[in-house]
Amino acid sequence: MLRILNQISGGDNQGGMERRSAILGSGHYVPTRVVTNDDLAKIMPTTHEWIHQRTGIRERRFIEESGIGASDLALPAARMAIEQAGREVKDVDAVLFATLSPDHQFPGAGCLLIHKLGLPGVPALDVRNQCSGFMYSLSVADAWIRCGVYRNVLVVGSEVHSTGVEFNERGRDVAVLFGDGAGAVLVGEATRPEQGLRALELHADGAGAYDLWLEAPASKMQPRLTHEMLDEGKHYPAMNGKQVFRWAVEKMPEVVHSVLQKAGLTIADIDLFVPHQANMRINQLVASKLGIPEEKTVHNIERYGNTTAATIPIGISESWREGKIQEGSRVLMAAFGAGFTWAGGVAVF
Repeated sequence: MLRILNQISGGDNQGGMERRSAILGSGHYVPTRVVTNDDLAKIMPTTHEWIHQRTGIRERRFIEESGIGASDLALPAARMAIEQAGREVKDVDAVLFATLSPDHQFPGAGCLLIHKLGLPGVPALDVRNQCSGFMYSLSVADAWIRCGVYRNVLVVGSEVHSTGVEFNERGRDVAVLFGDGAGAVLVGEATRPEQGLRALELHADGAGAYDLWLEAPASKMQPRLTHEMLDEGKHYPAMNGKQVFRWAVEKMPEVVHSVLQKAGLTIADIDLFVPHQANMRINQLVASKLGIPEEKTVHNIERYGNTTAATIPIGISESWREGKIQEGSRVLMAAFGAGFTWAGGVAVF
């Protein structure tokens, strides 16, 4: 079947060998406005100690002013990823944009991004899988490259959370978690025998859907949004933290073991672990369960908070530039988030 798809898409590859995808470049961008835990303590009842003890977060970034959307943060991250990959913007032939905070409910943020990049006519797909959105998007890009549908797929995770949380006692538990930021990778065809996305796996279970959700506005309600809903704060995210924690520390190790088996690797073969940054305690417990040492685990939640779909690509981009990812590095990724959704992957750079 793959050979047939290759023929349809324009010929064979590497003498008829199976086409493989790889992460060729990465980029990231965060706003310049730094918001510390002490800053939050000035506008709602909390303390640095309370936040840091429960989450590991010390500070996060917020957009500098009104009018900056997820597509705006994604633009410099995308350009950085394209440049590192040795490509030009015109080489991008598809865009996948993972976000739970698009500039507008519609049109999609991906359409806004391709306009800002100057890519008229290039397909753009928004992926709404929240904290697992980047991994879901990466899987789609992998399939497109392997089937020869596209050659250079830009995968973006970008969020503006600061305009969508409630900075008061009622919203405190959620508001302290999130920050704004964007990360991106360019996915294309692997050029070396060992290089490529070795395994990807996606999961979902709607049994936990209402443990982490945004109730309104909602198309199932008529009207979708009322003054009563606004007064009750239903337009702000709500979370059952204990349930999210319990599911995350169970499902992330499960999917990691599964993708490692599919990739024919063990924990000892992994050079770097880039988990989704929801909570430092979750990541530390997951890494401990897996037997991954602290020095091989990426943590950026201390500086950025939870940037949802952007956390893993930001982690990849920073690690690459810090020399933690080099040619041949085996990188493990795992995410868990609303839906519930979870995912894992292994990439050789």
